[in-house]
Amino acid sequence: MVATRRRSRGVNVVQSVLALGGSIALVLNFELVHAMPGGRRGPSRQQLSRSALPSLQTIVGGSCGNGTGMRNRNGTAIGLSAPPITALITPEPVRHCCIPELPTDGCLVFELLFFIYLLMALIVQYINIYKTVWWFPYLHPAASTSLNFHLIDYHLAAFITIMLARRLVWTLISEASQTSATSVVRYTLVIVARLVLLTMCGWVLCWTLVNLFRNHSVLNLLFLGYPFGVYVPLCCFHQDNRIQPLPADCGFLLNDQLDTGTIRPKDFFTLLRESFREQFNNPTSIPAHTCPLSPDLIRNEVECLKIDFNKRIKEVLFNSLFSAYYVAFLPLCFVKSTQYYDMRWSCEHLIMVWVNAFVMLMSQLLPPRYRDLLHKSAAHLGKWQKMEHGSYSNTPQHIWSDTTIWPQGVLVRHNRCLYKAVGPYNVAVPSDVSHARFYFLFHKPLRMLNLLILIEGSMVLYQLYSLLRSEKWNHILSLALILFCNYYVLFKLLRDRIVLGKAYAYPLGTIGLKSH
Repeated sequence: MVATRRRSRGVNVVQSVLALGGSIALVLNFELVHAMPGGRRGPSRQQLSRSALPSLQTIVGGSCGNGTGMRNRNGTAIGLSAPPITALITPEPVRHCCIPELPTDGCLVFELLFFIYLLMALIVQYINIYKTVWWFPYLHPAASTSLNFHLIDYHLAAFITIMLARRLVWTLISEASQTSATSVVRYTLVIVARLVLLTMCGWVLCWTLVNLFRNHSVLNLLFLGYPFGVYVPLCCFHQDNRIQPLPADCGFLLNDQLDTGTIRPKDFFTLLRESFREQFNNPTSIPAHTCPLSPDLIRNEVECLKIDFNKRIKEVLFNSLFSAYYVAFLPLCFVKSTQYYDMRWSCEHLIMVWVNAFVMLMSQLLPPRYRDLLHKSAAHLGKWQKMEHGSYSNTPQHIWSDTTIWPQGVLVRHNRCLYKAVGPYNVAVPSDVSHARFYFLFHKPLRMLNLLILIEGSMVLYQLYSLLRSEKWNHILSLALILFCNYYVLFKLLRDRIVLGKAYAYPLGTIGLKSH
């Protein structure tokens, strides 16, 4: 009897507790329904779990230990949590297209072609400045030759030629030095040839400078070294002195930087020496893409590529402006006040030389293999889109973590801002603008190539239009000579566009793709 009474009391207590729990659940459900606008019923835990599921085509890795929850319109947490992302989606590898090996010009061949183009543009500029009307009748002759040769400063022309040939001379010396010396006689001949070439260039440069100092004012002579005076403060002082970690597999950095793992601030003379050395050395070799799986390694690889890309762009901008300055602008500074020339046509020639030199250097220093490397890194990096406050208030939101690979469509909070994952594979820092720019430039592999084709194609079309409307012999001659060089550059760009367009157009899962 006593045992039976105790069992009945226990059953009554359990029933009372269950009834009390049911009443509390009904009250909470009633308050939750009436707290939402329009009396809509809030999502259940199963619905929250389904809503936390991103697309099945996304890629996830790492651990997600942060909590997620529902937020109402007032911004307060309701208390419902979604399961971890890594527990819901199976990670998928990132797939890259395998592009074919496209032929590119060697360093020596490119420097030779580039020097010939600049020398041709310099001759054309002298024709535009010192042309004559030599076809007049002999009864009233204006000149006996096509150019006013007695007005041309040959010392200035020699100085400009030496300055334009600096890269070709140094490349020739570097190529000769890299060849293996099979005998002592050959090695001695290489050393003697280097000394003779450098001595001859230095002697001609000094001889032209001495004669220019004798015949011109100090103000005109300041124009000779103006590009170097601008290069020093812009490229030497504009250095990032922040110490930042670098990965050990960053193959295009210096060995002393890899030993310490950081980039340390350098003094002025070291920066000056390295900056001038970059103007003569050939571009560094293209590093290999390793497809890192860790978010930290991906971000470090992007930082290394950003440093290398900025160095290449700096070299392109300086050398293109340097070439246009010495080819088209410097001869105008030494023209006598009594000499007449077409200012508008000379300015157009200056712009055309700068644009063509820019495209030629971009296509050489940023080859297809290097652009494909930047595209692969951008595919691993991803991008975040900043959302407005109050949007997606009923969607689960995560706290951003630097150790998590976030899939597409996930909402995260970082620095009190809401961000949405745009790329299929996202490890970028949401508040880092440089990561967003890197993804915008390189997540489409043909964007930079299309931009170069657009620039060069527009220039060729404008030159053809000017050629059809030209009536002066010097305009026709200059446009015809420059167009031959532009046709070669445009042909290489269009060839790369056709081949790479077909390579990147392969669908997923074909032979042209490689999984990592």
